[in-house]
This record gives sequence, C-alpha cells and structure tokens, in this order.
Amino acid sequence: MKKTTPNSPQSPDASADDDIDSSKLSDPISHFFTLHPNIDTLSLLAQTCETLASLNVMSTNLARGLESPHRNVALAIQQLAELAELLINRALDNLDPPAGLAETPSDSAR
Repeated sequence: MKKTTPNSPQSPDASADDDIDSSKLSDPISHFFTLHPNIDTLSLLAQTCETLASLNVMSTNLARGLESPHRNVALAIQQLAELAELLINRALDNLDPPAGLAETPSDSAR
C-alpha cells in the first residue's frame, strides 16, 4: 500500500522564492525573534560576542571556497564581524574589567 504524504516535498529544481509571497506573511521577519526583557547587559554583550565569533568563523570558511569577487564580499563580512567582536569585547571589559587589570590613567581622570 502506497502511503501519501499531505505535504510532499517539491522537486529539487523548484525555487523556494517561487513559493513564498512575503506580502502574505503575518509578521515582518524582523519581529520573528524576541528577547526576554530582563536579560542583563553583560549577558547580552557576551551572547553577541559569541554570535559574532561564530559569524567570523563561518564567513572565513565560506571565503576559502569562493573566487573573487564573491570571496572579497565574504572576507569583508568576516572583517566586519571581527571588528564588531572587538568592540563588544572592549565594552565587556569596560563594564566588568578582568581581574588584575589595573585602571588606565585616562579612565581614572573621568
């Protein structure tokens, strides 16, 4: 007996863009994810740093398999992720300095 599936997959050559009508989506994509309102700043920054580190690794791996100019775009994404990760790390250090790190003279003057 042949089993029928209610939502059988499409043929592999069908484009996903052909099936999705964005005007029929109930919510804009930007509202898909939400964060708990009581998450502290250090946790948010730490999670952001980890996310950027993952993006950095993924974009670097992607760039290795590409040829210019697509490789250049992937490397630019990697560099932006690295820059953002450095900024987040500095913000984390400013909020919660690592143990044993002395305050810099410019910080004590503020």
